[in-house]
Amino acid sequence: MDYVAAIVPPLVMAIGFGFLVRAIIRSQGGAQKGKEDAAADLLAARAATVAPAGPAAE
Repeated sequence: MDYVAAIVPPLVMAIGFGFLVRAIIRSQGGAQKGKEDAAADLLAARAATVAPAGPAAE
């Protein structure tokens, strides 16, 4: 029965990972999608306009 004890933890982790991915995919979109996209675009624009600090910036 050692083979059963060896396969159970990876099998449980794989099933749990599948449910995690499913939950992440299902939570995308919805009523807040526009707000989330706007916030992400704002952060990306801010990051693009900030000059890098250090000797490479000179």
